[in-house]
Amino acid sequence: MKKNIQAKLQKIKMLILDVDGAMTDGRIVIGDNGQEIKFFNVRDGHGLKMIQRYGIRIVLLTGRESKVVLHRARDLGIRDVYQKAWDKKEVLGRILAKHDLPASAVAYMGDDIVDIPVLKQVGFSAAVADALDVVKKSVDYVTTCRGGHGAVREICDLILQGQGRWPDIAAKYEFSEHL
Repeated sequence: MKKNIQAKLQKIKMLILDVDGAMTDGRIVIGDNGQEIKFFNVRDGHGLKMIQRYGIRIVLLTGRESKVVLHRARDLGIRDVYQKAWDKKEVLGRILAKHDLPASAVAYMGDDIVDIPVLKQVGFSAAVADALDVVKKSVDYVTTCRGGHGAVREICDLILQGQGRWPDIAAKYEFSEHL
């Protein structure tokens, strides 16, 4: 891990995630009855639960509104969900004020141009592997995994490693910390 990235990760107290395209693969399935379906990755969810155990707050920030997002947030114990966020940078300001955090203590992951203003403000920025090229050029880190296919878990593991938590996790789950 590069030293400048590790230094940024050590300061992280909050992870803010875009939903469509970062937590999901960006597909939205809508049935004849109007019910919306999204696909989430169970390993991403476990990664989020692990970093929550180490005091990292999770926030969902999405431009769309969906009951599915609220259900997933509830399943993961995520209380801060901001939907219909047309101006994500403005909402970021409200989140920072609410939690009395500097932007340097926040990590954000997104995939599309609407995420760039937030990516430029936070302490650690990441894009999923299948993000738009302009987004990938705007971040500290690009995941090897695509959105909805382990990218969130990759960032969670990276934060835990950067904060020196990986030996604890290796011991808890009985694996060699140097895989």
